[in-house]
Amino acid sequence: MKKLAISLAVAAASVLTVGAAVTVPTTAQAQPAVIIQTPPPPPRVERVPPPRRGYVWAPGHYEWRGGRHVWVNGNWMRARQGYAYRAPEWRERNGRWEYDRGRWDRDGDGVPNRNDRRPNNPNRS
Repeated sequence: MKKLAISLAVAAASVLTVGAAVTVPTTAQAQPAVIIQTPPPPPRVERVPPPRRGYVWAPGHYEWRGGRHVWVNGNWMRARQGYAYRAPEWRERNGRWEYDRGRWDRDGDGVPNRNDRRPNNPNRS
């Protein structure tokens, strides 16, 4: 009986040790910046469906995947009270193209909250 209890204890400790070594990515982890030399193609024309109460339209855009531009169709996203949605966009800087991912902004000033000293200031212009 003692041998069984010791074996179970060792097995449980092994499982816990292995589980602690596995890292699971979370949404809080930083996303790598996408900076490339190739400009994105012109945006596609999308037919925007009629408005939906409690939702915000996220327009279609190009993303960089597998070494090429890939079109991502627009979709409805559930609105977040007190936030403004900023659509993804490509910007040219010094001959390179930088992809700015879409995000939710608390005070509507266009500054990502992680870089904003006063992210909850609704009177900011």
